[in-house]
Amino acid sequence: MPGRTMTRYLVTGGAGFIGSHVVDGLLARGDSVTALDTLSTGQLSNLEIARTFPNFRFVHGSVLDELMVDELVHQCDVVIHMAAAVGVKLVVEQPLKSLTTNIRGSQVVIEAAHRYRRKILVTSTSEIYGKNSSGPLDEAADRILGSPSVVRWAYSTAKAVDEILAGCYHRERGLPTIVVRLFNTVGPRQSHAYGMVIPRLVRQALRNEPVTVFGDGRQTRCFAHVADVVDALLRLLDESAAIGQTFNIGSAQEISIRRLAETIKSRCESESPIKLVPYDEAYGAGFEDMQRRVPETGKLRALTGWAPRHSLDDVLSDAIAQAKRDLEKHPELVSP
Repeated sequence: MPGRTMTRYLVTGGAGFIGSHVVDGLLARGDSVTALDTLSTGQLSNLEIARTFPNFRFVHGSVLDELMVDELVHQCDVVIHMAAAVGVKLVVEQPLKSLTTNIRGSQVVIEAAHRYRRKILVTSTSEIYGKNSSGPLDEAADRILGSPSVVRWAYSTAKAVDEILAGCYHRERGLPTIVVRLFNTVGPRQSHAYGMVIPRLVRQALRNEPVTVFGDGRQTRCFAHVADVVDALLRLLDESAAIGQTFNIGSAQEISIRRLAETIKSRCESESPIKLVPYDEAYGAGFEDMQRRVPETGKLRALTGWAPRHSLDDVLSDAIAQAKRDLEKHPELVSP
């Protein structure tokens, strides 16, 4: 970008699915990037492109390491905080670890950003809205949660604490913060391992395994391509009027999970049967879900001009192509 000054970014969770795409996007436009990641769910292979850039550095470490975070934040101009425990399956199976990472990790990073007066973008989640199934949901929509004993709502609450921390530091300490709530994001590098629905269904279809739909399949979701999400993030980072605000990022193309499974089965030319799995069997007793989750992104569009450029067909094409590549690398996984 002619006339643009190089900015030094720290991306926590930079080897993760979305984080690595953010890293690539920043490097492609000429910025300098340090990626911090524990590699617990992120992968070095996600950074193959990034590692070809001289202005990229990878640091293996945790956002819970206060001294390391302090040093890295001191060396950067802007922080993009993406390190988090993500995926319903991971959160349900490891609730304590998830809470620690999502609350204490964010506190460490936000405090360091304040110490050195660095702008920080904090990534939150559509889980913030809990069981609110009205829609489309705008940024001021109510949070409707179940009992604190239900682990899923503990995750929602943890991410709400992150948002509240960012908001308090902005209002009371003048820290330049931006909060984004990411709805379902899909694309290359996304793993099937943590309950992410499209990679899981595609993998099952390609292996001619039962395509498992949790609940009755009538629940609806919207799936955004990671390239569109990164585009939105970069636009917000470049927009001074975004400071102190919260933005939804996601697609408004709604589909039921049953219909999604049928579409994936057809696109994969699969012989897989579609199998309905009760939530209790998939996640354990007491699991709760929401019937509908659709983002209202008018606020983002009005400020930045952003609009998604990829359709659900594009999302599925990329997901299927990646799953085929993965199965070609590991042919032993093709048959159940």
